Amino acid sequence: MIIDIVKVFLPAVGSFILGVLLTPILTHYLYKYKCWKKRSGKTALDGTDATVFNSLHKEREVNTPRMGGIVIWLSTSLVIVGIWVLSVMWPTETTVKLDFLSRNQTWVPLGTLLLGAFVGLIDDILEIVGSVNGKKGGLSLAIRLCAVGVISILSASWFFIKLDVNSIGLPGGLELYLGPLFIILFLLIAFFIYAGGVIDGLDGLAGGVFTTMFAAYGGIAFYQQQIDIAAFCAAVAGALLAFLWFNIPPARYYMSETGTMGLTITLVVVAFMTDRLGGGYGVLVLPVIALPLVLTVASDILQIFSKKLRGKKIFLVAPLHHHFEALGWPSYKVTMRYWVFSLIVAILGITLALIG
Repeated sequence: MIIDIVKVFLPAVGSFILGVLLTPILTHYLYKYKCWKKRSGKTALDGTDATVFNSLHKEREVNTPRMGGIVIWLSTSLVIVGIWVLSVMWPTETTVKLDFLSRNQTWVPLGTLLLGAFVGLIDDILEIVGSVNGKKGGLSLAIRLCAVGVISILSASWFFIKLDVNSIGLPGGLELYLGPLFIILFLLIAFFIYAGGVIDGLDGLAGGVFTTMFAAYGGIAFYQQQIDIAAFCAAVAGALLAFLWFNIPPARYYMSETGTMGLTITLVVVAFMTDRLGGGYGVLVLPVIALPLVLTVASDILQIFSKKLRGKKIFLVAPLHHHFEALGWPSYKVTMRYWVFSLIVAILGITLALIG
């Protein structure tokens, strides 16, 4: 039991320390090469100018580097690989037990984290380069969705074919058999959660919310005795805390796509890992634990339909966290209240997962 606790806590501390040490190096180059958008401004999902958003953030999008998400996936990867190398080069009873790079639990989430981060990094670089000439840079939404779709289908196929998972868990030890529709469900959930990545819109907001969600699933996995996936979640949470250390107002950098794409897809993978494979229903509690992301996406959808069908908006600006800003809440107040809300729904999600 003690070794399991150390196995989970050590990666969290390690990735946090690594992230704190890596950030000054990373930000030195991000500022040196001016890795930020050169022009502020954003377009709404319906193609019109996001006038309210732009009035709130016209000075924030410039002069602050993107690609802060590098700290998250790099710190996480270095800790995972570092402990594995240690167990191979000095194979003692302790080092072998501390290794959590396993084919059945951590290969897939680590793969999605890195693949999503790589595509996101390309988007960030193109965004920066494109804005130099006053043009909209970055990958198009269609290309990004295709990337999310390909990564998600590969992950879902691993579950379905390699791990023989074809259902999701229900309370009371029951399950809902899906057969091949399992892959479709996985894909739809991945798209939805990825859309929630736009929560990366205020200093400190995304870092705090994602930390809570991964910590919650780490707790669920630990309860299910999936220690490797619990350690993985802890490593991600520790790296996120390191990012958050430098992202609280005023932010030194933004997470941007290289952080949010990998994290959102990986969150979905972790939810499925803690479902039938762990004898629980991690997918069913995902809308609870990830409720801040759900509300973010829902507010965008409602806003679009209301403008098209009713000719007027429901919110002053979408997504929801910017609506609170438009109401006059200081950004730090929105962020900290989201942190509190995230913690409460995470506790609720864990409770539901444990009592089922």
